[in-house]
Amino acid sequence: MEGSLTLSEPAPAPAEVDISTLSFPRHVAIVMDGNGRWARARHRPRRFGHHAGQKAVRAAIEFCLRHGVRALTLFAFSSENWRRPKDEVGALMELFLKALDREVDELHGHGVRIAFIGDLSAFAPALRERMLAAMEKTRRNDRLALNVAVNYGGRWDIAHAAKQAALAVQRGELAAEAIDEHTLARYFCLADLPPVDLFIRTGGEQRISNFLLWQTAYSELCFSDVLWPDFDAACLQRAIAEFARRERRYGGLAATPGEARR
Repeated sequence: MEGSLTLSEPAPAPAEVDISTLSFPRHVAIVMDGNGRWARARHRPRRFGHHAGQKAVRAAIEFCLRHGVRALTLFAFSSENWRRPKDEVGALMELFLKALDREVDELHGHGVRIAFIGDLSAFAPALRERMLAAMEKTRRNDRLALNVAVNYGGRWDIAHAAKQAALAVQRGELAAEAIDEHTLARYFCLADLPPVDLFIRTGGEQRISNFLLWQTAYSELCFSDVLWPDFDAACLQRAIAEFARRERRYGGLAATPGEARR
């Protein structure tokens, strides 16, 4: 990962950050952390926090649509989240179902292409069918690629890509000696999108947590203390402003005076 940014809080009001002239990331990825703590602070069950977090999801999507961000990838449910209490997992699945039924038509109308990445085979048929239907309905949209990572892990993604490459070799479609990082990249989730430029994690933790390990190799990392339900447009503006101040060298040397900033 190229760099790490830590945002001090509270975030400024939107008017205090002018991002109209800044260079925007093409691809933003967010670990939406803090729903449970947000609910606990209000003496409510964890599922209350997950429900409240949907407002922040909508704010992030609206922000990306408004500013022309090409792709937004949200970490909704990791492969490790199955270890959580059954009632919380059940509440999350119910939220997914309701959100799909409620939001897909509106997102489709705004030109959003929805993709669910991860091992979908672990989900109940009813939920899996809705996921596949949403992807099929929106697959030709090109205004924003909205990727929702469910039952996803970065290590799983790498292992799955390696397996797909091995199967291609077995079928005679790929020579083993031709496998390098460029050919392997074709088999990863999000292979049709640019790498992640800006990685954001809310909730105060400063970990990647097995999210998009391959795709974030040169991402700028942004860690915010704000809990996900409170992460609004002002917080995103602040993250974009910090991103724009970074000098992204991709392993090279810093630009000398007069050279274009990469």
